[in-house]
Amino acid sequence: MSKHKKSLSMFFKFMVGLFVFIACFAAAMVWGAADTSIREVWLALLSGEKTDTLTMIREIRLPREVAAIFVGAALSVAGAIMQGLTRNPLADPGLLGLTAGANAALAIMLALSPSAGYLATTIACFVGAAVGMMLVFGIGVMIKGGFSSLRIVLAGAAVSAFLYGVAEGTGLYFIISKDISMWTAGGLIGTSWSQLQVAIPFIVLGMAVSFYLSSQLTILSLNEEVAVGLGQKINRVKTVLFIVIVLLAGSSVALVGNMAFVGLMVPHIVRTFTGMDYRFVLPMSAIIGASFMLLADTLGRTVNAPYETPVYAIVSVLGLPLFLFIIHKGGKTLT
Repeated sequence: MSKHKKSLSMFFKFMVGLFVFIACFAAAMVWGAADTSIREVWLALLSGEKTDTLTMIREIRLPREVAAIFVGAALSVAGAIMQGLTRNPLADPGLLGLTAGANAALAIMLALSPSAGYLATTIACFVGAAVGMMLVFGIGVMIKGGFSSLRIVLAGAAVSAFLYGVAEGTGLYFIISKDISMWTAGGLIGTSWSQLQVAIPFIVLGMAVSFYLSSQLTILSLNEEVAVGLGQKINRVKTVLFIVIVLLAGSSVALVGNMAFVGLMVPHIVRTFTGMDYRFVLPMSAIIGASFMLLADTLGRTVNAPYETPVYAIVSVLGLPLFLFIIHKGGKTLT
């Protein structure tokens, strides 16, 4: 395929992705325990008119769907970066200790400084995510044989179990288990504009840096020796990208708590129609990840209305079969 035809094909795929995203956002804004109309959503977004329904859309539904967009995009991009850097098809923020580390740090912050602001809590999540990731990769380095997919996943499972235990133990000791569970249950209920104002800049910064380094990531995902031969400073690129992963995963946990499998399955789905070029994989992962989270939140609010099914449960039901499929294939979906 010529370069021109490939560019046109990729442009068409991005247009389809954007159409799916817009459709998912419209569905999320219209459907829920209290169904609304397209006209009411339009008025809520563009007019200053005040009614109970329009206020509900502006102050309750809209912020949670904005959170779904950014969290889905952040986790998907973080998962794609991790899979590219480690060349491990099972890499995912939830499976490799980042989410558990952020949860543990959040629990400790709630216990020791319950009056801390949302910015301090978000920074604590960044620190916890970094610690969780360093523990997993530290164990991977210590094990003879290095970074095999299985060893890293086993290390991630062990570290995650330990850090979740730290979070639970902190909650029991300081009698704040309910507060921790409410924050980390994996849902979008109660998301506010003030929380979004803190978290979104970190997510946008992380994604912007990852898009800028997407060409280097493509080469790193194929062969480090080639990257060195082309003059890349691979240690610097890896360090920056790992910081990006921490920013994206930490911000997501601070907003919605646990959300496994998003960062695992979305990049795999995206690669089936974009190939291995991360200049396309990363932005398409952001679009499809945002669409997926919008769809999952809509299902959570509608399948058992007026009661709400946790988004975490919806995502896990959809993600577990793909996780098992990737394992069954022996991780060959990245090759």
